[in-house]
Formats: sequence, structure tokens, C-alpha cells
Amino acid sequence: MLAKARSVIETEIAALHQLIENLDEQFSAAVTTLHHALTDHHKIVVVGIGKSGNIGHKIAATLNSTGATSVVLNSQNALHGDLGLISDGDAVIILSQSGETDEILSLLPFIRRYQVQLISLTGKTKSSLAQQSNHTLNTSVPREACPLNLAPTSSSTAMLAMGDALAMVLLEKRGFTEEDFARFHPGGSLGRALLIKVSEIMRSGEQLASVTLDATVQDALAAMTDRRSGACLILDENGDLEGIFTHGDFARSFQQDPSLGSQKVVLYMTKNPITLSADSLAAEAVATIGGNQVDDVVVIDAQGKPVGMVDSQDFARHRLI
Repeated sequence: MLAKARSVIETEIAALHQLIENLDEQFSAAVTTLHHALTDHHKIVVVGIGKSGNIGHKIAATLNSTGATSVVLNSQNALHGDLGLISDGDAVIILSQSGETDEILSLLPFIRRYQVQLISLTGKTKSSLAQQSNHTLNTSVPREACPLNLAPTSSSTAMLAMGDALAMVLLEKRGFTEEDFARFHPGGSLGRALLIKVSEIMRSGEQLASVTLDATVQDALAAMTDRRSGACLILDENGDLEGIFTHGDFARSFQQDPSLGSQKVVLYMTKNPITLSADSLAAEAVATIGGNQVDDVVVIDAQGKPVGMVDSQDFARHRLI
């Protein structure tokens, strides 16, 4: 069974390699068409049936999540009133691997009554659908992953990947930013991380543990205990940052010298600790802590003065992870 599963995945990987080879200037033209429609305050209409219809729903969802207004037209209901979804100036994406699906072909003349640009995703570039399209994106595959070469598997994967490629290239062409993404995802942890600034989650004021350069390790531990913090900032007489001392630093040093409590903390602190601007997004703090495998980052203001600290435990409290 494992061998058969690997064979299925390998077949779909081969289909994706073929998809890369299929890409041509039709793709660029399709992205430009979608961009023009959105720039002129029109929308993208996605049409498909069966498995292609399922993929169409996902493509529309991805487009919407990245600010490209999209709707799904049910091909079976289209001739019974749902054609009202389409307006002049829209861009229409139609998915059909064969390009000869009866329901799709019967719908085309009515879609063509509108002043729209038609983009087809099909495995048959000479099909009836392709011939009536302004742009045809080739999603042909060597074979389906189905052992009978019948059930849509590789072909639906190719359509999904092509849809993702359209959405992501369109996103870049439109200059879509992290802040834009957050506006469409306010309910999730990623959306919150992209909306909230570091200054809103950092520990500051009475929550911030700090000592001066002449403090001992015991003084730093006492400050950390009092503030319930896993780290302590080491500051000079002007309040400038000299280093950071963490519980991890203490644990590592204690193994070498159990009597370090009375010694100067500057001997054991980490100099030049990782810092972030208070104006940074919380998402950057998440990435910085994770990428550097640390538990704390120091927050500084525009003048480089330490104003707070972000602890990895704060992320869960603010529902950022």
C-alpha cells in the first residue's frame, strides 16, 4: 500500500513538472487580463463542474483572500437566473479538463453575450472551450494518478496549482501587502499577528525586568522573579542597552560555577541581543524568535533606547500562534 501511495504522489509530481513546461505567454496575458478587470472595479467569475468545480471554489477562495474579488458561478444554475452574477468588464475563468463538457459548452454562448474576457484552464488546447477563450492555460498531464487512468487526480492537482500560480502572481502584480492580507483575515492568528504592533504585546514599564551594569547575577534573578520574566535587560547609567541575561544563561553558567550569584551579571550576559522596533508587526516578532531560536527579543524605540521586551510566551496569550 505504501508503494502504491508513493506511486500516486510521484505521478502527481510528474504532472506538476509537466505544468511548468506548459507555461507560456498565455499565462502572462491571463494575469494582465485579471489585473485590468480588478483595476476597473470589476470581478473575477469562476466556472466549473464536477471536480473542476471543486477546484474552482478553492481558486475563488484564494483570490478573495488576497483581495481579488471573485465569485463562483454554478454552471447548472447559470441558465436559471445565476447568469446575473456576470457583468460587462468581468474576467471569467472556466475550468474543464476535456474542454468539451456539455454543461460548460451550453453555457458559453450566453456568457459571450457579456463583454468579458474568457480564460480557460483545460488539458485540451484545441478543444471547443479553448477555441472560444481569449486565453488558454494548458493543464494537460501525462496521466491521471488513478490506476485506471480515469478519476480526476493529476489533472485536478494541475488545475489547483495553476490557480494558485494565477492568484500569487496577480497578488504581486497588484502590490498586495501583509497589511492588506491581514484586513481579510482578522479572525485568525496570522491576521492578528499582521495587524498588531510589537508595542501592543511587549512587556514594558513595571513588567520589564532590568538592572544596571554593577548588578550581580543574584540581583538580575531577583528582578526576573519580581517581574515574572524569563529575561532581564542590562542597562548603563544612561538607560542604553548593554546586554540581556536570561534563565537559560543562568542555567548554563551555573553548571560551570555554582557560586556565580555574587558575581557581576555583565560577565554572563549576552551582548548585542536581538532587537526589534516598537513599530514592527507582531508577525515579525514571531518570525524573529522562531528563526533565531531564542525566547526573548528586546524592543527599542526610534532612538535605539530599550522600551520593552517580547517573550515567546506572550504569543499564546495574545493568540498569535
